[in-house]
Amino acid sequence: MSSSRSTAELGSKLQTRTNNAPAAQKPQNEGLKSFLAAPAIKKRFEEVLDKRAPQFMSSMLNLYTADANLQKCEPMSVIASCMVAATLDLPVDRNLGYAWIVPYKNRATFQLGYKGYIQLALRTGQYKAINVTEVYEGELVVWNRLTEEFVIDFDAKTSDKIIGYAGYFELVNGFRKTVYWTSAEIEDHRKKYSKSDFGWKNDYDGMALKTVIRNMLSKWGILSIEMQMGYSEDVDPRKTIELQPDGSVIEMENPVWSLDPAEGAGEMNFDGAASGA
Repeated sequence: MSSSRSTAELGSKLQTRTNNAPAAQKPQNEGLKSFLAAPAIKKRFEEVLDKRAPQFMSSMLNLYTADANLQKCEPMSVIASCMVAATLDLPVDRNLGYAWIVPYKNRATFQLGYKGYIQLALRTGQYKAINVTEVYEGELVVWNRLTEEFVIDFDAKTSDKIIGYAGYFELVNGFRKTVYWTSAEIEDHRKKYSKSDFGWKNDYDGMALKTVIRNMLSKWGILSIEMQMGYSEDVDPRKTIELQPDGSVIEMENPVWSLDPAEGAGEMNFDGAASGA
């Protein structure tokens, strides 16, 4: 399947129940591997990823077996979170930094990495350039809080202490935007909005970079349906956002993955979070 395939179409396919699939017995203490062996679940991943499905499912197993905390989560929540990544055509390999599957209160949740935001932005074809970077002590020459324009001298670094994080993008139509967050602003944001310290403990700078680029794109960038879905799932899977004709974004209540393994490992209902509606 092409990576440009509409997430609305994928959402519709995922919402269709596989009534003709062979009934799968509920696995007992067999872990994620038994769930992924269910024909209906294999079919769902093949519908989304085509020939890449086996490789993606193998990476899911590797991720699961290497993380004791994920093994404590409901297997179906791991599958649902990975399906979000699959729908966005992003790898779940933690070393790559595109998407994270994070344990939270015995359930796995999907989180975009900052590289995932960059990848989704580039796919729109609307971005000429996009980047986010750490700013070290001595590098920041001047910063205008009103216009958010700044000057950075990367040769003036005086220590390895990070004092802030800067983001930048330029659209093909010539529009440019820069943003700068101080380290203190990042820490205040983490304390106020972070539901789990999992990502911050494992890669603080990566989470800080993601905070900057997510805020920048959601306020001033062009959001494709894929980016709307990724943003919605990353910020709050109970919410969705809708891009308006004037470029504004409206946040709405949205049903999320409904998982009922009691009806069989093949039951994975999707109630519109991927539709971008």
